[in-house]
Amino acid sequence: MSPDIPVPEAPATGAAPDGERRGWWRPELALALVVLGLGVFVIVGTLDVAAAASQLGIGPRFFPILVGGAMIVVGVFYVVDVLRGGRGDPEESEDVDADAPADWRSVALVSGIFLAFTAVLNVVGWIIGASLLFFGLSVALGAERKVRAAVVGVIIGIVTYLLFVKGLGVTLPDGPLQGVI
Repeated sequence: MSPDIPVPEAPATGAAPDGERRGWWRPELALALVVLGLGVFVIVGTLDVAAAASQLGIGPRFFPILVGGAMIVVGVFYVVDVLRGGRGDPEESEDVDADAPADWRSVALVSGIFLAFTAVLNVVGWIIGASLLFFGLSVALGAERKVRAAVVGVIIGIVTYLLFVKGLGVTLPDGPLQGVI
């Protein structure tokens, strides 16, 4: 090479493609580990299910194990991709600032609402619990018309209850509305 042609320097180890320095821990890795962990959780939880298989040989464990196994495979590939430098980019059509900080307040509110739903479900029943869940999520995510969100929440609670209990024969907690519907 001739001395008058500049040679670009190699990026420092751990540098991101846009030039900013990054460590190995990133939000994409956290999501990949959550997917992997949920897959393991589904498989382990399914192993406790004891029921006879159908005439076709497919029992109640088949689909949860299939889904859990797929989550483990996707999680492993996702972890490998992230550790090799892969980065989740928003679609071009999205109006999202990828460098904006996470809205941890909304994440905490949504997580708290889901935890509260699971805590009170057996006490208040599906219809009331699902109604409160939808209403709480709507308000936490910025619904301006709270009365409309409450009405839609009640409709969703009743419709899902009827679909699962009456349509599919799935048992859901009745709570204080036992015998009303």
